Amino acid sequence: MRDEPVLVIGHRGAPGYRPEHTRSSYRLALDSGVDAVEPDIVLAKDGTIVVRHENEISDTTDVASRPEFADRRRTATIDGQRVTGWFTEDFTWDELTTLRCRERIPDLRAGSAHFDGQEPMLRLRDVLDLAAAADRGVVLEVKHATYFTALGWDVAAIVADELRAAGWADGARPLVVESFEPTVLSAVRERGVVAQYILLLEASGAPFDLVHARGADAPEFAWFASVEGLAALAGAVDGISVDKRMLLADRRGPSAIVDDAHARGLRVFTWTCRPENAFLTRAFRRGGGEAAFGDYAGEWGMLRDAGVDGVFVDHPDLGIRVFR
Repeated sequence: MRDEPVLVIGHRGAPGYRPEHTRSSYRLALDSGVDAVEPDIVLAKDGTIVVRHENEISDTTDVASRPEFADRRRTATIDGQRVTGWFTEDFTWDELTTLRCRERIPDLRAGSAHFDGQEPMLRLRDVLDLAAAADRGVVLEVKHATYFTALGWDVAAIVADELRAAGWADGARPLVVESFEPTVLSAVRERGVVAQYILLLEASGAPFDLVHARGADAPEFAWFASVEGLAALAGAVDGISVDKRMLLADRRGPSAIVDDAHARGLRVFTWTCRPENAFLTRAFRRGGGEAAFGDYAGEWGMLRDAGVDGVFVDHPDLGIRVFR
């Protein structure tokens, strides 16, 4: 077990209790005592940095019910996948402020869905200010950087400029910048933003920026978690953030990824700790259906005992209880 406390990160705020990326979700997470909150960022048509998990927003806002925006529905290819819906880059920030947020998975989180339609979307600056006022950290995830670059945006410059303007670029406040795409991490770091840089790793697939540049020769996420891949990352990033399934191969014990990364000076975060049966690995599910809580403490305890440095949680109070 590790001697230092695990960093508990409010994943999109506290989406177990409020619609994700809303002001009340972030405030609840901060009030619960998390060490940091995690906003995902995409861009609006006018370059405003918008806090959304995806640039397609029909699952998390009421845009699909707004007749004035019906003609904005279209199909786009995002990171190699065809997606149909409404996209932040087709709206100005002023237009996006007229939308209202809603629960992304209402069948599993009816309590959160009770708050649908009550709050507008947020900008990155809004979340930075909330975290600064609470004297907490921010773990900033840059989404779809290659996609937005292809649309003509200098994503790294926009992010760096916003962080600098908000007082978050000089190391005075605890900041982590993360992405599934290593290219944008390097680009933000090159612009002088003082932060920890973390490469996110999926359980399958490959970083889209590398697929875009190298095609079939792009290394897969799994390679980056190998001894060889971790050695290559050492010095280029400060750590990795892995799908928890990569650490919980079976109930007998965690994988060696954490120890291998620590041996090379890399931190290890994991995502996402959720208590509902639908999100737990099979050995920790219990009765009551997908929305019922399973043995989340058992699963999360394995992650804690594996020595992870940080965890992303949807229910901050439960995360603090287990990881502290």
